[in-house]
Amino acid sequence: MKVGIIGASGYSGELLVKLLLGHPRVTLAAVTSRTHAGKPLATVIPAVRGLDRGLMFSPSDAAALAASDLDLCFLALPHGAAADFAQALVPAGKKIIDLSADFRIASLGTYEKYYGAHRAPGLLAGARFVLPELTPPAWKTEARLVAAPGCYPTSVLVPLVPLLKAGLVTRTHIVANSFSGVSGAGRKAEEMYLFVERAESAKAYGLVKHRHLAEIEEQLALHTGAPTVIQFNPHLAPMRRGIATTITVPAAPGATIEAVYAAWRAAYGASPFVHLLPSGETPDTAHTVGTNRIDISAVHDPRTGNFILTSAEDNLMKGASGQAVQIMNLWLGFPETAGLV
Repeated sequence: MKVGIIGASGYSGELLVKLLLGHPRVTLAAVTSRTHAGKPLATVIPAVRGLDRGLMFSPSDAAALAASDLDLCFLALPHGAAADFAQALVPAGKKIIDLSADFRIASLGTYEKYYGAHRAPGLLAGARFVLPELTPPAWKTEARLVAAPGCYPTSVLVPLVPLLKAGLVTRTHIVANSFSGVSGAGRKAEEMYLFVERAESAKAYGLVKHRHLAEIEEQLALHTGAPTVIQFNPHLAPMRRGIATTITVPAAPGATIEAVYAAWRAAYGASPFVHLLPSGETPDTAHTVGTNRIDISAVHDPRTGNFILTSAEDNLMKGASGQAVQIMNLWLGFPETAGLV
């Protein structure tokens, strides 16, 4: 299988390059960038020196990519730009895995509320949002265009969905506080993301209407059969990579911490990238960065009647590029863990 990365010079694109160059079942045959077209891959991403097989960055030309012999393309592009490429590549028969938000939200009205006008609304009906541990497997034969989940939504949906489905928690008064490394903002030069601004500094941002909230609530409703409103409070943390999320949710009458873990084991017992920590041992981003794993844990607070769910992941791996490769593996019939740790 020949695969390509459109937009290979950002953080997610660079990590995809590293993962796919080492993948045992695919050949990375194309990397594109408007900024670096014509430059050797190893010049732009020195970490792959000696592994790059002489690859050069090519222009991000949708028509040329559509006419190429690529079997699958990863879109590691900003929101909006991904939709433009999908319009050319999907009709050409390419399998597409999009790492942007362009096809994560099924409702056009909801998308427009959070992101503005959609550039390819005609493709929404055929797109599939795939969180591998939760999405029913029919997508493997139905989809030509797959939306990989966002980093924050992965950290919230994985611990929360099985408990809502099992009726162990209520649908009201759910609060999710998440802390993300600065790389979640992408590779861009803005004062807010300078080292001297972010070092020794943590702050909330995007309160009330963070864009990922639309994805989280839509997926909660789709997976659990009823609308679910949450309070989502994202924070920027002084670290390069990683997401730590703490979810406070009222326990349903009679629900126990043993039942929480039983629901998680039923949902994720065969999932290689979900790791359950004992109750009371909270996940740490230091232990998940560099892996495609999400660690989750829970405790019960008898004083408040709440469960406190915690998760940790690498925002660039399980939250982006690693999860995209996991999706590719499942889609192409490879072992789910191929090329991943």
